[in-house]
Amino acid sequence: MGLPQPDLCKATGRASRKHDSSWSRLPFAFRVLLCSLVVISLVLYKSCGSAFLPICHLPRFWLAGSCSGLAGSLPPDVNSTTCPQWAALQPTKHRGLSEDLDVAYNSEDFKQKAIQALGDAVRVPTESYDDNGPVGEDSRWDTFAELHQVLQATFPRVYESLNVTKVNTYGLIFQWQGSTTAKPYILAAHQDVVPVDGQTVKEWKHDPYSGHYDGTWIWGRGSCDDKSDLVRQLLAIDSLLKQGFSPARTLILAYGFDEESKGIEGAGHLAQYLEETYGRDSIALLLDEGDLYTDIGGTVFATPSISEKGYLDVQITLSTLGGHSSIPPSHTSIGLLSRFIAAVEDNPHPADLSRTGTPFAMTQCLAAYNPMYPEDLRVLARKAVTDDGALKVLQERLLASDPLYKAMLGTTQAVDLVEGGVKVNALPERASAVVNHRIAEHSSVGELQQHLIDLLAPVAVKYDLALVAFGNNVTCGGSGQVILSDFLGAALEPSPVTPTEYGPWALLQGSIKAAFESSPTRNSSKVVVMPYLSLGNTDTHSYWNLTNHIFRFSPSFDTDVYNGLHTVNEAYRADSLNEGVRFYTKFILNVDESDLP
Repeated sequence: MGLPQPDLCKATGRASRKHDSSWSRLPFAFRVLLCSLVVISLVLYKSCGSAFLPICHLPRFWLAGSCSGLAGSLPPDVNSTTCPQWAALQPTKHRGLSEDLDVAYNSEDFKQKAIQALGDAVRVPTESYDDNGPVGEDSRWDTFAELHQVLQATFPRVYESLNVTKVNTYGLIFQWQGSTTAKPYILAAHQDVVPVDGQTVKEWKHDPYSGHYDGTWIWGRGSCDDKSDLVRQLLAIDSLLKQGFSPARTLILAYGFDEESKGIEGAGHLAQYLEETYGRDSIALLLDEGDLYTDIGGTVFATPSISEKGYLDVQITLSTLGGHSSIPPSHTSIGLLSRFIAAVEDNPHPADLSRTGTPFAMTQCLAAYNPMYPEDLRVLARKAVTDDGALKVLQERLLASDPLYKAMLGTTQAVDLVEGGVKVNALPERASAVVNHRIAEHSSVGELQQHLIDLLAPVAVKYDLALVAFGNNVTCGGSGQVILSDFLGAALEPSPVTPTEYGPWALLQGSIKAAFESSPTRNSSKVVVMPYLSLGNTDTHSYWNLTNHIFRFSPSFDTDVYNGLHTVNEAYRADSLNEGVRFYTKFILNVDESDLP
């Protein structure tokens, strides 16, 4: 496959000694030109005064590290053209405030305050169910009023200083009015949790709504998903208020209450309120819950999601004449349904590793910085940037290496529900199955529906069945009918892809690095920030009209979660509370100081 090509990054600094051989192989004239550009950039940066700040703001986000060729993985502080890294961005105007709060967040008093706040929030069982009725008609929503009381008692300063609006009774909007006309930005989280199965309560180490702190973990449903994000955001704002901070840019907190079910009653109403109040494309950026930090072979990756897969549950319903089982036809409705299910499963959706897709960007980051990455695959990934043949081979290798890539590179399908028949000696007049689809970033609901029509129409014709697909008559038949429909009406297109370039992405990346590198528990270690594709969906799907810059990131390590989400023994590491508040604080201050529109 040949030797890896030099990594010609745009970063400042000299070539790393580790990669001197790659650097020395470059033509001398090109080396002179590249270094000249670096020197010119540094001179411009040093000479910029406040009058030129809008022009010279870019060096503040200047790509981190020095130029070097790719021989093995790069260290986190060396930049790669295939996975651009912006330098840590510490607040400048409010540097003293940021440093003072760094000290405060490291104190035992603050840690105990944070533990108490999350424990109190967890103790309120704000469960949301798939079959919840509208607010005002279903009494199960009433528990959210108790959570609101807890939040107001815990954060009285926030409630007194910010404008608080309740939307559809239990949705929360906090508005921290800024002094300028710059676009507002949003921090989001959700108040609800998935229900606890009563049959599993005995398997919990501590009661699922105890909020118990055992010296390391805070136990209970919602401690990880997503009350930890909500509480840490409020702790950061409360701390800033306590220090007398007043924002230049308006900050909005948006907290829905049915993210774990339909998202209609909560974020759906919040989005409508925000669009009516501020207008379309009125928000500079939005940050919601999402993926985490993870340590791979000693290199830490932060993985903010910049897009989400789409969603469609397709119900296949077979209807045939009934009768006594002693005189059966060749195929009952259940037997016919099995043919359609087999056709679906025998024809999975093709994968596509597109250079313009998020999975390709993620792969390039892993190839550049993951020390555990197979060397031949690393070289292949580099070649795939421009070589179509290498791209095809890379896709095949990735699909063979990890089942996760099958989910990331294409639309997935899973037959999750089947039902049919009422009695052992009666022919089933109806049988149905529901196929769950997570739609690839490059596809759409319409493309998926057409795929199913093209696939299943011949099966319907073969068995003389009328096919009605998504409201349209497709085939005729005299032996029965098969209907394809959107189960529960929950179809969702793949999300728009957030740009990963200078601007909001660079600001988020710089804030992550600043919080991580200044952490007293990380010993100034570095972190790689790479874009990620979320396979699930968050409340962000309600906010597409507000901004093109939507990020999904929770400032926690995967090891800060005791036993995963939506399962028995959900628990959250207490030390991560302080670190998360540190991140939200730096992010708020950096956005406030930024030159974003």
